Amino acid sequence: MAAKKVRSVFQDLYPPDQSAEMEMRAQLLSGLTDWLRSSALTQVRAAKVLGVTQARISELNRGKINRFSLDLLVRLAARAGLRPKLKLVA
Repeated sequence: MAAKKVRSVFQDLYPPDQSAEMEMRAQLLSGLTDWLRSSALTQVRAAKVLGVTQARISELNRGKINRFSLDLLVRLAARAGLRPKLKLVA
């Protein structure tokens, strides 16, 4: 029996090209919020490490995905030492 392929909510809400981007943004945002929690840094200190304002860290913590572009999330993840990678699957 074949495994059932799981659809993301983004696939239900957006065309395929936009849902792919939203899925990547969500994964990066999740990784960054996990990093923030595990780092035990204050928002002010985390902002300095990532090169953004404390308000932007607050938006990250609140999951405000629409406030962050894909390229910014990639840069923030790299600054956090998360080494973001892209994998294409056919």
